[in-house]
Amino acid sequence: MTSRERTRRALTFSNPDRPPRHLWMLPYVSLFRNEELAALLEEYPCDIGSPAIQPPGEVDAEYQEHLRVLTHTGSYTDSWGCVWEVGEPGVVGEVKHPPLADWAALDTFQPPWNVLMKRDLSHANRFCEASDKFMMSSESARPFERIQFLRGTENVFMDLASDEPEIHKLIEMVHEYNLKDVSAWATSNVDGIFFMDDWGSNQALLIDPEMWRAIFKPLYRDYCRIIHDAGKFAFFHSDGNIASIYPDLIEVGVDAVNSQLFCMDIEELGRRHKGKITFWGEIDRQRVLPFGTPEDVGNAVRRVRSALADESGGVIAQCEWGKDNLRENIEAVFEAWL
Repeated sequence: MTSRERTRRALTFSNPDRPPRHLWMLPYVSLFRNEELAALLEEYPCDIGSPAIQPPGEVDAEYQEHLRVLTHTGSYTDSWGCVWEVGEPGVVGEVKHPPLADWAALDTFQPPWNVLMKRDLSHANRFCEASDKFMMSSESARPFERIQFLRGTENVFMDLASDEPEIHKLIEMVHEYNLKDVSAWATSNVDGIFFMDDWGSNQALLIDPEMWRAIFKPLYRDYCRIIHDAGKFAFFHSDGNIASIYPDLIEVGVDAVNSQLFCMDIEELGRRHKGKITFWGEIDRQRVLPFGTPEDVGNAVRRVRSALADESGGVIAQCEWGKDNLRENIEAVFEAWL
């Protein structure tokens, strides 16, 4: 069974031979622990990959600057005009200078349409054709996070609470860009399209679920419609406790959700949603992976599997390798899934 077939079977509850593997690694690991990473991937190859958009040696200037700053520290400006500050090598950093902190700038602001206009996915298509892995797009839509990067997080919460007309104009602008981004990926040879937003604290959703349903749920429905119309799978990620919107994600058509399971009642998630959506990881990266033993990791995997795995599929063996995680603990994740 190829990796592509295995993953498709997991997503469609069609009896894969084992749960497909997927490793996420933070930039620190790929930049500074590359030998450990290579050794782990040789022992436990991933079934899910992402195609390179550009051939080697043709990396765009923005990415080169981003990589330079991540390798050291400092600031860089992304294509939307958001200024990121990186205070620790290999750690993504934060937006400290949102370009729309003053609403007066909204009148002349435009999304970076040139990024989409000049993007050529032909290399990515060839990459997909040459691989038997299940291929997933790079990150596409992230409307809630993008408006925070543009406006500032505190401002966004105040704007939503007071129902400012400008915040709705900004959301519409970002959504229009996202629709074109997702549509472009839908014409490519990838198998799945990935979109995301971090919606939860450790306890609950960051905004009232009813506000989420009124403003943001329709956006996700649009993305899933485009993805499914193209015959592809919709993958969604969110940090935090998002138990209150799991039924909504299923309703709009998300095929696989990556969420912080250990912020929620894992067994209750299984009782309510097993067999309706594929649980795309994860294993506790707040406590178990950084501070636990390989035995603790194995127990965490067994808990997830017992609660969420349908007899016919419905789980992906995914975890995130963070800066301070021991290689032995990441190995223990994939060992336990076997």
